[in-house]
Amino acid sequence: MAPSPPTDFRTALTRWRKLRRLTKKALAEAMGFDPSYISHVESGRYPASEEFARLAEQKLTSSGELWRSWQKTSETRPAPAGNGDLFVDLDHAELRYHEGTYIASMRRRVVNGGNEPVTRYLIRISVDRHPGRPELSNELYRKHPLTWERLELTATCDGEPMTWVAKHDRDSFKEIWLSFENEDSMFPLYPGQSALLEYSYVVGSDQWGQWFQRAIRLPTRAVSVELLFPTSLEPGVWGTETSTTTATVPLRSAVQRREEEDQVSFTWHTNDPPIGARYRLEWRWRNSPERDTETSPTLHTAGDRMRAAGITQEGEEILERTAKPFQLPEQAKQAEDVVDQLHRAIQRVRDHHHFGKGMGLAAPQIGIDQAAAIVIPPDPDAAVVLLLNPVIISESDETDTQYEGCLSFFDVRGLVPRSRRIEVEHTQADGSTKITVFTDALARLVAHEVDHLHGLTYKNRMTEGVSPIPVEEYRGTGKSWSYSSDPAQSKSK
Repeated sequence: MAPSPPTDFRTALTRWRKLRRLTKKALAEAMGFDPSYISHVESGRYPASEEFARLAEQKLTSSGELWRSWQKTSETRPAPAGNGDLFVDLDHAELRYHEGTYIASMRRRVVNGGNEPVTRYLIRISVDRHPGRPELSNELYRKHPLTWERLELTATCDGEPMTWVAKHDRDSFKEIWLSFENEDSMFPLYPGQSALLEYSYVVGSDQWGQWFQRAIRLPTRAVSVELLFPTSLEPGVWGTETSTTTATVPLRSAVQRREEEDQVSFTWHTNDPPIGARYRLEWRWRNSPERDTETSPTLHTAGDRMRAAGITQEGEEILERTAKPFQLPEQAKQAEDVVDQLHRAIQRVRDHHHFGKGMGLAAPQIGIDQAAAIVIPPDPDAAVVLLLNPVIISESDETDTQYEGCLSFFDVRGLVPRSRRIEVEHTQADGSTKITVFTDALARLVAHEVDHLHGLTYKNRMTEGVSPIPVEEYRGTGKSWSYSSDPAQSKSK
């Protein structure tokens, strides 16, 4: 006699999958779903969609048992609320601190467990400089609200830039809809599919207190947090957790500490957190920061931060003249020293700003009158570009127009037309010359830095009658550089 039909779908699914001798991965591939979705359904962490149940019946041929079990289970299941069609497979947050600036980076793999495509995802950014003292925090944010300019929000879905729009814009709290699209394409998250969402933002320690909280708003399989602090601050970290049914208690698992040279890493994780749980990490410095943001002048603008990082600002005469070429190989050691200074300056700049589209720096921008520049490509795995005595010797007719920023006047952004393909002649340390071809985003970055070495900025390249816009207005576009696969398809915007 056949066993009695199970009363719930997930039990029936597990039994029939094993009867058919299929792994979770094999069944997921046969049904066209993400493997993690099978795990969530069988564990009971997330209810199966109707489409999933019908496909499971089709692939496992249970003579209708799976479908009947799903119908019976769905009759007693409460309807999902809000964003109930999504669940989170993995959620990792990183918070890095250096010289008065916090950089928060989130990596979240989300899965669509519903029946309809998902086209947007809600994120929240909340700061509190004085936890437990609302009168001080309210006064601070009234005078110095959290702005889009300072946040420098960037977001991607499986590497594709995402546009975004503000839902709530308050002095110390932001809610943002990340859209599964950009100016070139749409990439909805269809039922059963998963996607890796990554977003980051920057907050100064004058606006962020010494705490970091993760709130569980969607069904989630695993949560992890990493805090990265300079060793010199002698940091100490602890944490608490709160749920909808319990008061605040210490974290049930320990925060792990690891020290590497001049940096200390604190990590913590948990599995299957309940909806509504809040996990809060806090810290203190046993050794005061070199720059006490309570007493030092506040760096309110992007330009302030670049100036503090040692970047020469617009108006200085060195930015308006052609840099002196190196005599190579005779001045190879001098060139090496200049390049080393450029690398150190880039690190200082990165402490103040996250660059999602690559970046570059020319020697005149750090007060050195020599023809040297470094370009960091948008691809993090690509090699750094070093340019000595560079000259653009050829440019393609195909152009496009994109927004650029310049560290020497970082409070504005400008629409700049550039060739999509350039050939650059530059000198090697041994005195030989080399010609390198650059395309698209890297061509734009390289051309920007070559201009600096010839006394020009992107303002000299802008179309007549077009002016730069404030960085906060630019941030509202939420758009990153993107290119068609064929340069011939490019058009000026």
